[in-house]
Amino acid sequence: MAEITTGTVTANGLEFAYLAAGPEDGPLALCLHGFPDSAHTWRHLMPLLAGAGYRVVAPFMRGYAPTAVPEDGAYQGGALAADAVALHEVLGGGPDAVLIGHDWGAFATYGAAGHAPGRWRKVVALAVPPITAMVNTFLDYEQLKRSFYMFLFQTPLAEMALDRTFVEGLWRDWSPGYEASEDVGHVMDCLAAPANIAAAIGYYRAMLDPSRLVERYAAEEAATTGEWERPILYLHGADDGCLGADTVMRGGGPDAVLAFLPEGSRAEIVPGGGHFLHLDRPAEVGRLIMHWIAV
Repeated sequence: MAEITTGTVTANGLEFAYLAAGPEDGPLALCLHGFPDSAHTWRHLMPLLAGAGYRVVAPFMRGYAPTAVPEDGAYQGGALAADAVALHEVLGGGPDAVLIGHDWGAFATYGAAGHAPGRWRKVVALAVPPITAMVNTFLDYEQLKRSFYMFLFQTPLAEMALDRTFVEGLWRDWSPGYEASEDVGHVMDCLAAPANIAAAIGYYRAMLDPSRLVERYAAEEAATTGEWERPILYLHGADDGCLGADTVMRGGGPDAVLAFLPEGSRAEIVPGGGHFLHLDRPAEVGRLIMHWIAV
């Protein structure tokens, strides 16, 4: 199994910590995590990519320790997309790079793929479809109940609520039956300081409060909901307790999401997969991703 190492790099004016595996001269595979998660979430996929010759880099996203907290307080999807493009640049990525994102990492993936399509040969998104595919999702009663945390995070109570017990509850609800103690430990390391907790919550505040959008990321922000040149592999867990497959697919199966993706894309529902499907169904998710990037 490929050795996983650590490193740091400055990109988009921010110091990023990351995990890495694979040959230094291999094509870049950039793996972006979501909430409440860490770069360690890719520990099953990284050896597969490294074994196929990729230089795999999984950064801790902006504000998640040991990555720095951005001084500009920008946490919108466009800022995350700009980070991905900048990381591609400083890590020496070429047009043969692969981009993979889960949850908030998926938002970053859509933006980076749309804003700089020439940098990526293959694109994969997990657990969060394009925002255009979710227009009516949050009007569904069952989904509103699942999404309670997003509304809680708009309040002054959010920083007090986001502790280990809260994170454990989210993992338990979002990936039912998955033993998440290792992952929760990594999350709490990333949220070790009040500034990190505020950063993680800041993603959701920027999502629902337009006044928090930073103008210099406008182009990347637009790209998160725009059209894409590169086909996208989209994977969603059948038992996702965060963003239910029932509401995302609206009874139409994978085609309901596929309709919002570019020509040549593929969408799959992973049986038994929760929100963290790459962790609770690593073999199946790994197989689908490796097949996608091999062709």
